[in-house]
Amino acid sequence: MFDRSRPYNDLPPLPPSTDIETREILKLCVNARAALAELKTAGQLIPDQGVLINTIPLLEARDSSEIENIVTTNDALFREASLNDEDGDPAAKEALRYRAALYRGFQLLSERPLSTRTAVEICRDIKGIDLDIRRTPGTALRNSYTGEVIYTPPEGQDRLRSLMSNWESFLNAGDDLDPVVRMAVQHYQFEAIHPFPDGNGRTGRILNILSLVQADILDVPTLDLSRHILHTRGEYYRLLDGVTAGADWQPWILYILEAVTETSKWTNGKIRAIRALMDHTSEHVRAGAPKIYSRELIELIFTHAYSRIGNVVERGIAKRQAASTYLKTLADIGVLEEEKVGRDKVFIHRKYMTLLGADDHSFEPYPTPTLKPKRRS
Repeated sequence: MFDRSRPYNDLPPLPPSTDIETREILKLCVNARAALAELKTAGQLIPDQGVLINTIPLLEARDSSEIENIVTTNDALFREASLNDEDGDPAAKEALRYRAALYRGFQLLSERPLSTRTAVEICRDIKGIDLDIRRTPGTALRNSYTGEVIYTPPEGQDRLRSLMSNWESFLNAGDDLDPVVRMAVQHYQFEAIHPFPDGNGRTGRILNILSLVQADILDVPTLDLSRHILHTRGEYYRLLDGVTAGADWQPWILYILEAVTETSKWTNGKIRAIRALMDHTSEHVRAGAPKIYSRELIELIFTHAYSRIGNVVERGIAKRQAASTYLKTLADIGVLEEEKVGRDKVFIHRKYMTLLGADDHSFEPYPTPTLKPKRRS
């Protein structure tokens, strides 16, 4: 009999003993894989992949952090990402560590498959401290309102390492299990093992995305899966508990498949809206300031929602004086907003930030540029 107050040292190893590819699950797999394929195609619409890598993972970082009650705003997040202010929003700083950990894990995939070692490195980056697999007993997950114990994970470092070794083998098995189903199963197991003193939820959600990249379903980590989990937290935790207490795998896997499908469609729409805004911005700059227009400049202000003169210089677009002129001109025609921060100036792409923060994918067009009258000779 499962007892929530005692360490779950009898956590069954993977794969599950029950059928995890039922007809209903396989039916939803088709929808999830189709939505992911469309998302992968949408990502290729953005020539500079840095635009996606610097934005969608930031939204994932915000949503995943909020699941853990670390709440920040889009403005604080993008501001901190650009300015790295020592006195900036602590929640934004923590969310940015999540994005850095996601990107680090993405880079590690080119060196080795997902592993316990990768999970440790990701969690270290998230927490900003040197940690390892839990050693000390006494870890329990409690209801934040009542203090009631809702789950006590396994304990003992040897046991945890053994369970993680089994998790790693399942994650990298060469069988024909659908990769999205594999993701759902490994995510439950990782959260049930709860291998670290803290940061398990965020680490597990990064591993979800990386597992899809590893399976070549995504090119880059551009799926904001945490958005769906954030909006359905109660169901997420209830279904995790259903697997723990009753090995009820199907509802959990169906939930993840629906989450992947819904999130893929939403992220697909967001990426296509980003591309539409990029095209609209290009047309607006060509009409209002043709002398400064370049594809590289447009891509820069979509890579950095908060742009600085140094960003333009570092990209090799212009030297410092010309770079200042370029950004000020973009502000003059309504693309950017100039703001003084200390001794420095930043140029905010407010329309882009509004689009990224909105649930829908619409944006208002820029006002028609006012052409300056020609001087009479």
